[in-house]
Amino acid sequence: MTDRSSTDVVVESSLIRSVTYGSDATLTILFHSGAVYRYFTVPRTILEAFLAATSKGTYFNRHIRNAFPSQRVIAPPPRL
Repeated sequence: MTDRSSTDVVVESSLIRSVTYGSDATLTILFHSGAVYRYFTVPRTILEAFLAATSKGTYFNRHIRNAFPSQRVIAPPPRL
């Protein structure tokens, strides 16, 4: 954890590298592709269920991806 206002967690996943959860209920996800997305108004219970999920990628796709307003922060780098 970086401070009391956010939680940073490296996760074991083939899709997601790490997540940061802010005190404003913003979930920031860093993907292995290099892309970074922010999801807004995510309840802490969703974060807790995500972190407990056996498959982080499956949980993300089913319960987060299209369920909350989002913003791409960083696009993945182009593939060569």
